[in-house]
Amino acid sequence: MERCVECGRWPYGGAPGCRRCLALVDRIIEDGYQAFLKELDLEDDVAVAEMIVEEIKGYDWRVVDGAFERLTCGACGSRRGRGPKDCPPCELDEGFRYSAREVDRPGVTPRNEHAIRVGAAVLRNGHRHSPRALLSWQIGFPLVLSGYLPSTPEAQALRARINKGATYEDLAAVHVPDLTGWPTTP
Repeated sequence: MERCVECGRWPYGGAPGCRRCLALVDRIIEDGYQAFLKELDLEDDVAVAEMIVEEIKGYDWRVVDGAFERLTCGACGSRRGRGPKDCPPCELDEGFRYSAREVDRPGVTPRNEHAIRVGAAVLRNGHRHSPRALLSWQIGFPLVLSGYLPSTPEAQALRARINKGATYEDLAAVHVPDLTGWPTTP
């Protein structure tokens, strides 16, 4: 697997700082949102996005995140759920997003889709998470996209290495993702 030409990390793993890697993560959400609109022959507008966020539980998480991306927080002016951590409406939206549906792709470990969802949220909103959580997803997200889901002991071991000061490069030397079937160019 080739590394990102912009940041030198595994594809997706440079987000949110690398524009190219962030565009890859954003594309996961945007592709899901656009497929939903196409399937129902809907226009991409604010009214559709508002309808989706009013009844989050009935929609796939990519559709919900795509809808949030089209709406602005009245308190901070950011995209809904993506504002500063001290913005109460964004904090609520960040929590509400997790009530959307998660359907695992065929052939992957159960709960893999939940991991993709959490990883995408962390990578797209790094300012809302600790540097250690961000680093764990910068390393883990490409692996999760490949269909892999670490066991609890594996995740704990990764976290322990990060807590002891491991860097992205330290960890990337051990973990090589296989992103067969996932786009690696924005």
